[in-house]
Amino acid sequence: MPTDDTALAPEPPNPRIGRYVSTVAFDETVNAYVPPPLPPEPPLTLAPQLLQRLSEADRAIGRLDGVAMLLPDKALFLYMYVRKEAVLSSQIEGTQSTLDDLLQYENAALAGKPLDDITEVSSYVDAMMYGLSVLRDPKGLPLCLRLLRDMHARLLQKGRGEAKNPGEFRRSQNWLGGTRPGNAHYVPPPVNEMQTCLSDLERFLQDDSAQIPPLIKAGFLHVQFESIHPFLDGNGRLGRLLIALFLVEKKVLQEPLLYLSLYLKTHREQYYRLLQDVRLRGDWEVWTEFFLTGVAETANNAHESAMRIVGLFQADRERISASGEQINSMLRIHELLRTHPFLNAAQAQQKTGLSAPTVNKAFESLEKLEVVKEVTGKQRGRVFAYTEFLRILDGGTEVQEPRRQ
Repeated sequence: MPTDDTALAPEPPNPRIGRYVSTVAFDETVNAYVPPPLPPEPPLTLAPQLLQRLSEADRAIGRLDGVAMLLPDKALFLYMYVRKEAVLSSQIEGTQSTLDDLLQYENAALAGKPLDDITEVSSYVDAMMYGLSVLRDPKGLPLCLRLLRDMHARLLQKGRGEAKNPGEFRRSQNWLGGTRPGNAHYVPPPVNEMQTCLSDLERFLQDDSAQIPPLIKAGFLHVQFESIHPFLDGNGRLGRLLIALFLVEKKVLQEPLLYLSLYLKTHREQYYRLLQDVRLRGDWEVWTEFFLTGVAETANNAHESAMRIVGLFQADRERISASGEQINSMLRIHELLRTHPFLNAAQAQQKTGLSAPTVNKAFESLEKLEVVKEVTGKQRGRVFAYTEFLRILDGGTEVQEPRRQ
């Protein structure tokens, strides 16, 4: 029989839950959250359902990695998929740009002054490709705090974030949601605590002694980075980039083709709620199941897109080859459309060396075959779009929601 003292004894504190510290932000005293270091203690409970999700995610990743190796032009698929991810990840943060906007801006096929939204997405592409090049350079850096800062500098080099100390960890208190610190949804650790949290994060990032499966570890890293929120702006985008680059560094993927932004955009409310559940209750199991489900779903969708794109290119080449006219010039322009899905005649002339009459006749023939469609409606300065290719790429990038405040 328990004694009264035993019955009333308080439960021991949950070591998975961080602590709150009092800090001042904009003349308001608030409680800021300091997450405990990773990995979670006690360790993650690998229940049968979670193990099943891990197995499904591993299989989907393997299938995606396999098809990437078989693609006739994997650099092209990476080129386009990276841009789709840049659009989706930036949309989560409130930008209104679509993939078509970005491709038109990059290819300069349609005239117009670039908007902040588009330059921000373009900077995301730059940050992503820079991080990948550093990881692949034998003399480069591993995934570390310095590399994250360097990527952040590129992420915020243009647009609305350029005044938010690009490449520098914050030196002041920030907060998420609400109109001021006092009614914020979440207040990250103060600067002095943040430095310790970042050191712990880097140590966990580079330490494989715990032998945590890489996919589970990637999910841990993402949550911890989001909780620390070490920059004044760009934390969400960099936190999502961290997932793909970590999996490349650990050789789970040969190419960084796993990007969760569409999944997180689709399940946005659940995503933010689960981040908070980890902070408030230490509920890593539910978060990990959600994360692994997203990995499997995203990898399967990417695999399907890759196969559809390969099939489209092959089918269009066969239709062009069977058309009986302008075959060589049409094939050369079709090859160009794979990396420039918005294209005008001047660009086609410059990049192929074909004459203006030959290019114009080839575009007319491609339009008759319904491979391309003229999108300006003008007689001069016409721009042609590789419509079916864009339709495959555009899935999920349509802007349907208002900007987050």
